[in-house]
Amino acid sequence: MDNKFDVIVVGSGPGGYVASIRSAQLGLKTACVESRKTLGGTCLNVGCIPSKSLLHASEMYHKTKNEFKNLGIETADIKLNLPKMMGNKNKSVLTLTKGIEFLFKKNKISHLKGKGLILDKNTVAVVDNSGKKETYKTENIIIATGSTPTSLPGIKIDEKRVVSSTGALSFDTPPKELVVIGGGYIGLELSSVWKRLGSTVTVIEYLDHILPGMDKDISSEFLKILNKQGINFKLDCKVTETNILKDRIVVNFTDNKSKKKEKVECEKVLIATGRAPNLGEDIGKLGIKVNNQKKIQVNRKFETSIKNIYAIGDVIDKGPMLAHKAEDEGIAVAEIIAGQAGHVNYNVIPAVIYTSPEVAMVGKTENELKKENIKYKVGKFPFMANSRAKVNNETEGFVKIIADEKSDKVLGVSLISSLAGTMIGEVALAMEFGASAEDIARTCHAHPTHSEAVKEAAMAVDKRPIHF
Repeated sequence: MDNKFDVIVVGSGPGGYVASIRSAQLGLKTACVESRKTLGGTCLNVGCIPSKSLLHASEMYHKTKNEFKNLGIETADIKLNLPKMMGNKNKSVLTLTKGIEFLFKKNKISHLKGKGLILDKNTVAVVDNSGKKETYKTENIIIATGSTPTSLPGIKIDEKRVVSSTGALSFDTPPKELVVIGGGYIGLELSSVWKRLGSTVTVIEYLDHILPGMDKDISSEFLKILNKQGINFKLDCKVTETNILKDRIVVNFTDNKSKKKEKVECEKVLIATGRAPNLGEDIGKLGIKVNNQKKIQVNRKFETSIKNIYAIGDVIDKGPMLAHKAEDEGIAVAEIIAGQAGHVNYNVIPAVIYTSPEVAMVGKTENELKKENIKYKVGKFPFMANSRAKVNNETEGFVKIIADEKSDKVLGVSLISSLAGTMIGEVALAMEFGASAEDIARTCHAHPTHSEAVKEAAMAVDKRPIHF
């Protein structure tokens, strides 16, 4: 193998593999370094993809067991085969990782297997599993090493009893009791999975609401829905320690307001308190600048403080830690390196929670607009008034559209729906083109569909919904 490249990408997650493919498409000789045995990073191997497989399978199990009879579908002797469910998850992951391998070969990208170490702005060393070290030269380096789960002070993740999301995707049996520390995306998705499969689930959240960063109307409504599904919540509480007693774990926590101390016993604990940039010692040695959160500081071209070393995804100080954000940055940085005008619009990056129903948002929340002293108007439409949602027995949730008071430009959209993750794409596209609420309201939507609720919410911005 020729050891000289135009671009070396360190990390093959959504940002890294997309940056590699786009670089190769633009005629740049490209290599991608990955320490895992398979490509795809956290998202594909132990994150987005396996969790969505379990979310889908557990939802099918729950509906078959509890809801199909209401539709006139009689079922009997429904059993959970968890090993088979896990096997299906693993098969999906393998298929997709093999797919990236195919795309690398198709685009003539060199897959460098091992741990990548950046020695200087033009040199990357790769150390394989046997300890063998190979050095490669390059004109440009893209850091795309993603993130790793964080824990709380004094609480060690062993991936057996106290687990991160990785461990919670591979339980041999549903825990009798599962305590989830953190009421964000990851915590609520995995709470849903194991609640459906038979666990008693308690979520402990430090804030007085779930879904930090989401619109308060959404988090309040979604909390009611999850409570109705049987998930227990301890909000505004701080976890102080966990103690292992034989085959049980005791989680101690304190109410932030009353200072009352409480504890709960369980079989497993999931730590879902966030993620931290996955950066090696080489970053510090090189002198690449990072912020207070240990995220790499980049300019508008995604260039670090060292010329020709770029960074994207979870490791940088721009945008949310989401796979699709990293993908867009991967495309943008490849195009910038090739002399084109790569760009990412951070104001229009959708976020989705893949529970049942799903939760999605894009743009600003009411709270953010109030802080920025921007005057706005709001339109809401409930799915209980949407005909397709009614016939599908999916009436939980609503669409909320926030528009500028004067210009009517859409500033933010939030929704709870069985199809929220798909529906958010429509309004993200509208916002990318600077649409007004009136533009959405005047766009004909097919009937009967869930997306008619988006049109009605847009009409509600001017207080003229038809069906509510």
